[in-house]
Amino acid sequence: MGSSGVRVSRWDAAVRAAVGQGLVSADRPVAGLLDVAGIRAAAGALRAAFAEVGADGTEVLHAFAVKAASLVPVLRLLADEGLGCEVASPGELALARAAGVEPARIVLDSPAKTERELREALALGVAVNADSRAELARLDALAGRHRHPASSLGVRVNPQIGGGSIGALSTATETSKFGVALRDKGARAWLVGAFLERPWLTRLHAHVGSQGCPLELLAEGVRITYELAEEINELAGRQQVDTVDIGGGLPVNFASDDITPSYHDYARLLAATVPGLFDGRYRLVTEFGRSLLAKSGAVLARVEYAKTAGGRRIAVTHAGAQIATRTVFAPGSWPLRVAAYDAQGRPKRGEPVAQDVAGPCCFAGDLVAVDRVLPPLTAGDHVVLPDTGAYYFSNHFAYNSLPRPGIYGWAADGPGESGEGDVRFAEVRTPQTMDELVAESGGGRAGALSALR
Repeated sequence: MGSSGVRVSRWDAAVRAAVGQGLVSADRPVAGLLDVAGIRAAAGALRAAFAEVGADGTEVLHAFAVKAASLVPVLRLLADEGLGCEVASPGELALARAAGVEPARIVLDSPAKTERELREALALGVAVNADSRAELARLDALAGRHRHPASSLGVRVNPQIGGGSIGALSTATETSKFGVALRDKGARAWLVGAFLERPWLTRLHAHVGSQGCPLELLAEGVRITYELAEEINELAGRQQVDTVDIGGGLPVNFASDDITPSYHDYARLLAATVPGLFDGRYRLVTEFGRSLLAKSGAVLARVEYAKTAGGRRIAVTHAGAQIATRTVFAPGSWPLRVAAYDAQGRPKRGEPVAQDVAGPCCFAGDLVAVDRVLPPLTAGDHVVLPDTGAYYFSNHFAYNSLPRPGIYGWAADGPGESGEGDVRFAEVRTPQTMDELVAESGGGRAGALSALR
């Protein structure tokens, strides 16, 4: 974008239009922007990559990980592009249903499903991946040990093959909380027996991790899961396991605009590593999230003040920990680029200088960039944080009771180089009002504690 060369003029036009149309202003100093064409292109690239390596007739459900962008209009857009939803809570299931996603195209994953959640999923016909022995026992009671329920049911396994560079996102470590740990003593034999005793168990699921995990590690987890499916089917004497859910996890390049690795890269690696998975015998499920949305989103925030401290320039903006939570608290794992724009939303000019880009939260570490070389930012200018379409809009951190910002999708009528007239916006999420903020913080019960004696 703009001054730091992080994106092309399409985004420059969107930023200028957002400022010109008042989506960001002195009263609304931060907003999220989503590139609708970019989202559609990512969905198309995903479908094409797996279609290229699969045998004719191979059925693939690409289920978007709702946690990456828990916004109903986004889920509807992806559904229009042929994707389903992967949900991990009752709230995410409700969002998927509100978006009109058919239950047969929804997969429920969670390590802590309640009996009520499971009953709802079974009643709707949502696919369920049991996460543990105890959950499988609960499904026995709900579904019947020998009765095939309406939902497609399976088990999540942990191949225990290690983690990537971000421990918190590595879900196939020796002691991960997710899935049945395949390498624990007796676990594999127990799991195979559990399938043979339950003809209604028809799928296996594994998700190795996401950001920070190399493609080879992801592919190895898929290979182990596939070989387990083959073992179960051979012992059953039939194709009992008919679906393999390979999870998601494609990492995102935050260092530049290049989309690397790509879905094409990953699909070809999978086809080389696990060729039998793509010969048409298995239905496939994927659960990508970050890689579908990250590159199509940006945070746009106003610079409220510019100051210096110890000789360092500091731009105090409204993009901080409340929206860029992971970047602020783990900058080494989640670095973001920053682009500078002037008060009218045009790419900022001027001799670049080192400066910090700070957020509005009342703690010293609320910094989205430190010692970053940018054109000098002054009050009234704007900053843009690219690659924030996933997670940054769905995981608001309510520090200092800062309201949730508005989110807006945009599309350009033409090349988008002539300014705001080429760009149209649709409101995805309305900016949170002060009345709404107070209400959810107990504003209607101000005297509730004082009344206790």
